[in-house]
Amino acid sequence: MKRKLFTKALFNFRNISIPVLLAFATFAGYGEFNHLTGIGENIAIPAGLGASAVIYIALVLQSLNSKTFFDKVSAQEKKRLLRELNEKCVQLAYEAKRHLNSAYYARLKKVMDQRTDILNSYKNGEKSYLKGKIVEQTLNLLLTYLKLLINFAIRSKELSNVNISDIVNRVNANNRKLTFNANTSVAEDIKRAIEMDQKMIDKIKNERLELEKISAKLDYMESMVAMYRQQIISSLESEEMLERIETVINEADALDTVLEERNKRRYNA
Repeated sequence: MKRKLFTKALFNFRNISIPVLLAFATFAGYGEFNHLTGIGENIAIPAGLGASAVIYIALVLQSLNSKTFFDKVSAQEKKRLLRELNEKCVQLAYEAKRHLNSAYYARLKKVMDQRTDILNSYKNGEKSYLKGKIVEQTLNLLLTYLKLLINFAIRSKELSNVNISDIVNRVNANNRKLTFNANTSVAEDIKRAIEMDQKMIDKIKNERLELEKISAKLDYMESMVAMYRQQIISSLESEEMLERIETVINEADALDTVLEERNKRRYNA
C-alpha cells in the first residue's frame, strides 16, 4: 500500500500540473521579467525550474501526509480489488455450471445472488475499513467455495459412475474359487486379485467419505455467505467475522488442494 500511495502521489494531477504551469510561466514570462529586472537567462530560467521542482516535492510530501489523500487512494484500491475478486468469482461460477447437476446449480445461483447483494450493500451504504475488509474476505471465501465446488462436482460425477457392487461381487466370487482351489500357484493369483480389488473398494469408500465431508463444508460455507450478507446489509460487522472467514478459507483450501491433486494425478495417469 505504501508503494501504491507513493506512486499515486508522484502522478497526482494537482501535484504535476501546478509545477508544470509554473515552469511554462517561467519560459513565457522570461522576456518581460528580464526587461524589468535585468536578470539574465542563465539565472532566471534555472531559478524558475528549481522553484517548480521544490513545489512539486512539497506537494508530493503534502499528499503523502494527507489523510484525505490516503483515504481517497485506499478507496480506489479497495474498489479495484473488489472488482477483480468479483470478476474471478463470475469466471469460476461460469466454469462451475458445466459440472453441476440441477440441485447444485440452484445452490450456486443462490450464493451468487447473495454476492450481488453484498457488493451492492457496500457500494451504496456507509463505508468503513472493517466493512470493506469483510466484503473482501467474503469474496475470497466465495472464490475458495467455487474452486472446491468445481473439484467436488468433477470427482462426484466420476465416482457416481463406479459400481462398487461389481467389485464386491468379484471379490466374493474369487473367495469362493479360493476355497475350492488346491493349486498353489492359481491360489496365489486369486489372492492377489482379491487384495487388489479390496484396496480398490477401500479407496472408493474412503473417497466417498471425504466427499461427504467436503459436501458438509460446502453447506457450511454457503451458510456463512448468507449470514455475512445479512450482517453486512445490517452493518453488524465485527473483527470476529474476519477471523472466522480466514479459518474457513484455510480449511477449505486444504480440502481443495487434496482433491485437485488427486484429480490431476488421475488425468495424468
